[in-house]
Amino acid sequence: MTEAPDPEVVELATKIFDLARRGQTEALVAYVDAGVPANLTNDRGDSLVMLAAYHGHADAVRALLARGAEADRINDRGQTPLAGAAFKGETDVIKALLESGADPAAGTPSALDTARMFAKTDLLDLFGAH
Repeated sequence: MTEAPDPEVVELATKIFDLARRGQTEALVAYVDAGVPANLTNDRGDSLVMLAAYHGHADAVRALLARGAEADRINDRGQTPLAGAAFKGETDVIKALLESGADPAAGTPSALDTARMFAKTDLLDLFGAH
């Protein structure tokens, strides 16, 4: 039998995920610095990095990676933050992830597959440079 999560914990987690989505880096890292796991994931397996990356917040991505978040953490659908950023065309986020060692071939579809699917040759060149 599983216990229902504490509503206050759920409310706090929701707030932290929203900070990542909105790119509110200072507030987000204050929580991480206070003990929230840098690799915190939601009910779909989306990490804070995934949410920040998908929504184009390179500074938040860099700050989370600097605090130990995994650049290639795969969500429940097999996607990586790099693939999400490639899908959205978020070049600054892509560069931040690549600088932290993100693998363009990780995930399904991978960032490479995503770039190929949408004929984003600029991203393929960027991935090739790393």
